[in-house]
Amino acid sequence: MALRILLIVFILIVLSPLVFFIIQMIRKTNKVDQQLKSNKPNLTKEEMLELRAKEKEQKAKEKEELRASMAAKKAEWKEEDLAFDTRQKEIVAEAKAKLDESLKHFKNLQEECKKDPENHEKRQELLAYSKEHELINQKYRIEKQRTTLGYKLERFSKRGGRLRRELYINRQYYYLVAPYTILFIIFTVLPVLMSLYLSFTNFNLLEFPRWLGWENYMRLFVDDKVFITALKNTAILAVITGPLSYIMAFVFAWLINELPPKIRSIMTLIFYAPSISGNVYLVWKLIFSSDIYGYANAFLIKFSIINEPITWLSNEKYIIWILIIVQLWLSLGVSFLAFIAGLQSVNKELYEAGAIDGIRSRWQELWYITLPQMKSQLMFGAVMQITSSLSVATVSTQIAGFPSVNYAGHTIITHLMDYGSIRMEMGYASAIATVLFAIMILANLLVRKILRKVGS
Repeated sequence: MALRILLIVFILIVLSPLVFFIIQMIRKTNKVDQQLKSNKPNLTKEEMLELRAKEKEQKAKEKEELRASMAAKKAEWKEEDLAFDTRQKEIVAEAKAKLDESLKHFKNLQEECKKDPENHEKRQELLAYSKEHELINQKYRIEKQRTTLGYKLERFSKRGGRLRRELYINRQYYYLVAPYTILFIIFTVLPVLMSLYLSFTNFNLLEFPRWLGWENYMRLFVDDKVFITALKNTAILAVITGPLSYIMAFVFAWLINELPPKIRSIMTLIFYAPSISGNVYLVWKLIFSSDIYGYANAFLIKFSIINEPITWLSNEKYIIWILIIVQLWLSLGVSFLAFIAGLQSVNKELYEAGAIDGIRSRWQELWYITLPQMKSQLMFGAVMQITSSLSVATVSTQIAGFPSVNYAGHTIITHLMDYGSIRMEMGYASAIATVLFAIMILANLLVRKILRKVGS
């Protein structure tokens, strides 16, 4: 019963952003209707619909006129550019011819000076003409620069709106961001789009993908009982470990931040160490070993709580709760460090100003000063904790085995590994990945909505 309640709570949390969006759209439509009624209070529903249709037609007509005027303006700009480029090529050709003639005359003067080094009049003439030659050369460079791509982009940016001008003015920053953006698109955006497409196909890595439509998703939610079990286990892990680990990471970071610098560094390392531990699962297997030598069984038998060893990792009743314990132990990772950094960056003068304005307790200090100054770190930590709580896989496979007893430790990621890495049903695995991706996006939207209210 408790598991069903947790599953229902998880589904409501995931679907709440979608419901909120639908409610907002309905409110917007009702607002438009109320506006029309306030303007024309005696209109019937059919007349209101007709009026709205006319307004849509009017807006469509205005858009068409705007597009036509933009097309005419672009054609005019194109003709201007063509005329400018043609004229500029002629100017550059004239400047080049003048430069060649000047260069020839300049070399002749140099030769005459070499033949007669003591002729001061020739040297003075060469010196005077060198300045004139430099001006001709400079004019040629300026005219040639007006035919380059950079100058064309500058003309193009001046003709557009504010966005185009801003892009051109800040182009150096975009050049710096471009390498990361290209890599992000190639290795993140494109794989996500490919996975979305493959989720509608039957693909086994040997044959060309065959289109199936919604068949993979129907099979996933209707026929695949193991996926429902994995969804339930993931919901339990996410609902319990996600908020708990997030709160734990912040509370520990808040307490450690109050310590002296040297002790703070040591404590940060102690709390962060579990998340970077290597083969730490061996220790947990020893703790929950099913024989009398397991630390948990030995402790419980010593204090007469139990009479015989419990098969912790072979009993489906205990597996999910053991996974929760291990996941919580591992959860103080990057978000914990982000909270430490955020607390260190809070302006200490704000606490003095808050005390003058009437803040009297550490809780008010935390809510009205500390948390609003840490919104970026809070958002980052929330995203990291959501991702880690929804993508539990290694903990399950190392502690409970793959597959676990009656799929008691099966999660969405291990289900994805089963179909993607073992059975090679890449289309079905892509459908599982798409569902998980949608759940993560909706959870992130919900958390962002909650974090906006921090400090208010």
